[in-house]
Amino acid sequence: MSRAGLGARFLYKIIKNQAMKEDPPEIYGWRTFMMACSACFGGMLFGFDIGTIGGVLVLPEFKAKYGISGLNKTQAADLSANIASTLQAGCFLGCFLASWVADRWGRKLALMFNGVLTIIGVIIQTCSFGSIASMYVGRFVAGVGVGGASMVVPLYISENAPRAIRGGLTGIYQLFIAAGTMLAFWVNYGAILHIHGAAVYMVPLALQAMPAVLLVLCMALNKESPRWLAKADRWDQAGSVLARMRDLPVTHEYVQSELRDIAEQLEHERMLIGGSTLKDLLREMFTIPGNRKRTLISIGLMICQQMTGTNAINYYAPQIFKVLGITGNSTGLFATGIYGVVKMVACAAFLLFAADSLGRRKSLLWTSIAQGSAMMYIGLYVRIAPPQEGASVPPAGYVSLVCVFLFAGFFQWGWGPVCWIYVSEIPTARLRSLNVAIAAATQWLFNFVVARATPNMMASAGSHGYGAFIIYSCFCYAMFFFVWFLIPETKGLSLEKMDDLFGVTELVKHIEEDREAHAHTPHEVGLDGKEVVREERHEVRP
Repeated sequence: MSRAGLGARFLYKIIKNQAMKEDPPEIYGWRTFMMACSACFGGMLFGFDIGTIGGVLVLPEFKAKYGISGLNKTQAADLSANIASTLQAGCFLGCFLASWVADRWGRKLALMFNGVLTIIGVIIQTCSFGSIASMYVGRFVAGVGVGGASMVVPLYISENAPRAIRGGLTGIYQLFIAAGTMLAFWVNYGAILHIHGAAVYMVPLALQAMPAVLLVLCMALNKESPRWLAKADRWDQAGSVLARMRDLPVTHEYVQSELRDIAEQLEHERMLIGGSTLKDLLREMFTIPGNRKRTLISIGLMICQQMTGTNAINYYAPQIFKVLGITGNSTGLFATGIYGVVKMVACAAFLLFAADSLGRRKSLLWTSIAQGSAMMYIGLYVRIAPPQEGASVPPAGYVSLVCVFLFAGFFQWGWGPVCWIYVSEIPTARLRSLNVAIAAATQWLFNFVVARATPNMMASAGSHGYGAFIIYSCFCYAMFFFVWFLIPETKGLSLEKMDDLFGVTELVKHIEEDREAHAHTPHEVGLDGKEVVREERHEVRP
């Protein structure tokens, strides 16, 4: 503790896990936090977009320029949903493109590449001048960058972060999403108060490029992931980068132990399947029980995250506040801005006090019930006592507004940051990029479903759309059982210990024992437990 800096001493007071007690204090230096914040501008890309587009879609100037104001209620909802959800189509593609770039050229270059793509997409959106086709193209291109960054950011941070605070550092991604959403909400609010004409929507659209510029500049100052360097057999660089990140000499036992763990895991993974083609990786992912379980958990978590309904509120907050009785564009955007502040503050509190102390599992369990209850109240209020146009908001209506803010806080204490933390830390080294890409693509696919369906649900799912809130509430309650039965705790474990948790290490031991027992024959036991022919030195064919 003698060399512990101010930041490390603060962490020792608030983080309660075994790894925090065992690891040297030097590893919690400023480089670790700057690395995480630099990469997390990739999260702000998404936050800024969802905050911007939700406010822009309700502006009269935007509606008139893009032909929305002349449509009926259903047609306007369809067009608004198309504009908002085109981004998700690009994001879905971007996850897989970024996975390929990140594995081939590294995590750092992948993040910079996605930042540049986002800037190009934002320029096209801002300069579309009323052309719906150009707006679609711009949002799709920006989506490729935003989706790619969403996949690489948690991957890069988890591969660099010390195990004791990996949850908090990876969760900064969600904090930057919330911060971007909040900033965009207030940009929209400031624009409607102080800017007139077409600039009232062009300025918010153009400012979406700000976090992309910061991402490119900040990542240029960072180093490549040491685990990616090790996977590429660049061990000298891996050791140098890891020592620099941990603020310890490369000969220090802690650094050497971490390098040994990385090498051992990579060797075990090569022993299980061997090749590194996409076909080999997919076979390793779905034929090995421990890897298959991790992949399915990652997909399930991302589906659940979107079906909480959080992005229904993010994208269409002004419309939802109107349903709850808040009238006027400026008032609606002000309420949306407060919503963004609540999300950011709640997320920061979670990362500081709960991510690596309370843990992943408990956070998901209690917030499932809390979110469901908040959504249920809103739905019942809108069904039983819907606000009347021109009438003041009743006390029950104000409680429903409070429930919107409570929902935001609950989401940031569980399903927001924890899903990204979990899916980036549980895969094996060889499969981490592909696993996170599949999880992120799933998130964007269901993000698209929510963004596309919510306006229609608000228009058709019962009076004032109360059914939409009830549906999302039921999903939240169901998630409690998903977590209770399927999600193990991972706080404080190193990335290399995840194989132990999911049973892959035991599988490797059995394979090694079987090889020794059958050394005199060309046969060995495969992953399915049956005797198979070994055709290559490091390959086990099921």
